[in-house]
Amino acid sequence: MQLEDKEKRELLRIARSSIDSVLRELHEEVNPGTAQLQEPRGVFVTLRRGGELRGCIGYVEARLPLVEAVKEVAVKAAMEDPRFYPLSLKELGSIEIEISVLSPLLRITDPQAIEVGKHGLVIDAGFARGLLLPSVPVEYHWTREEFLGHTALKAGLPQDIWKTDQARIYSFTTETFSEAELHQVH
Repeated sequence: MQLEDKEKRELLRIARSSIDSVLRELHEEVNPGTAQLQEPRGVFVTLRRGGELRGCIGYVEARLPLVEAVKEVAVKAAMEDPRFYPLSLKELGSIEIEISVLSPLLRITDPQAIEVGKHGLVIDAGFARGLLLPSVPVEYHWTREEFLGHTALKAGLPQDIWKTDQARIYSFTTETFSEAELHQVH
């Protein structure tokens, strides 16, 4: 899926508007948008304040139409990320929103096939699952092996479980865009 700029802008508008509506205790109807925005897709919404992470939540699997998934995970990133206090209305103006639309997951049997900066990872051991977006290892200058280890740690698993038959490794790509990139005023 390759989104057009107008679709990206619409998803960013929906994310910001959904958070604003929840903070103001209003009800918002979402326009269904284009056919592409109605396709079920996995998606993550990342909130940053002054360049620092302020919330990030998403759906790995394509559970809902993209437009509905963005609405839900934007609010969850603002209000339910357990690493942060819920976002306040006062903070909303200083938050930058980034959206990552995920490709379907692809099972990886050879870790050498993972490209740092291109692939995101999911490590699944049945009872625990960890995910890191493609931008994370680039931000921290990790090698492929460090990326695998940190994804395992994110799941609460031993860092080297990816080397065993106990874990399944999946990769995915993202189409990532932000308000700053599209010069959206908020």
